[in-house]
Amino acid sequence: MSSSSTTSASAADQGGGTTTTIITAIHPDIIQSHILNRLDGPTLASTTCASAQLLSLCNDDCLWKNICNSTWPSTTDTRVRDAISAFPSAHRSFYSDAFPALRHHQATPETHHQRLPDTVELISAVDIYYEDKIIYSKVLVTETLSAWFLNTPFRLELLDPKETVPTPLKSDDGTLMARAEERLRVSWILIDPVKRRAVNLASRKAVEVRRHWLTDDIQVRYATVMRDGAGGAVRGGGNLRGKEDGGEVR
Repeated sequence: MSSSSTTSASAADQGGGTTTTIITAIHPDIIQSHILNRLDGPTLASTTCASAQLLSLCNDDCLWKNICNSTWPSTTDTRVRDAISAFPSAHRSFYSDAFPALRHHQATPETHHQRLPDTVELISAVDIYYEDKIIYSKVLVTETLSAWFLNTPFRLELLDPKETVPTPLKSDDGTLMARAEERLRVSWILIDPVKRRAVNLASRKAVEVRRHWLTDDIQVRYATVMRDGAGGAVRGGGNLRGKEDGGEVR
């Protein structure tokens, strides 16, 4: 293939046409530093299918680390970085697990008989966006062996009771709820550092916006439906709360 491509390029030169440069003629450092580092995650993943050389270049962890950090700023946290470093292919494996959202895999019969190590803690990497611009990031670690964790719903309190996050949302014409539903986005990636897997529990867009009956807060709900161990369905997700008078997430 390389020989025929090179011959075609030479013939074009002799005929006065445009010059064609094949990808293998470009130095790998130039491909990585001037081409591959400009691609987003899905495009970089697709590029790995083009050739064996591009597959090797695209597997560079620095490329996937930069993509993860720009997509989810919470992944720059030391605790998240340490967990990702233990994944089979580091940031590439993490991105495959976490983007875009939860995917169900059919377990093989052998999998059910394997003794997996106990999960002792879960790392939550949460990022909140407004019009695809990050407005808040936080990482929380939850232990998983206590009776409290095993017998209560899994819940995260990202903010302290009096803490707020400023947003560009302003109440001016009664469209705050519609704009919150359209423009606010949440990513909640749950990481198991022992099993070296991750999952994004929050839907990319809100599934419901409503007012709280008592406080009049606006609640934006994000959800994901997942299977439990017996094959049933379990719903997970999160809520954002905000005041209509203004521009903040509680």
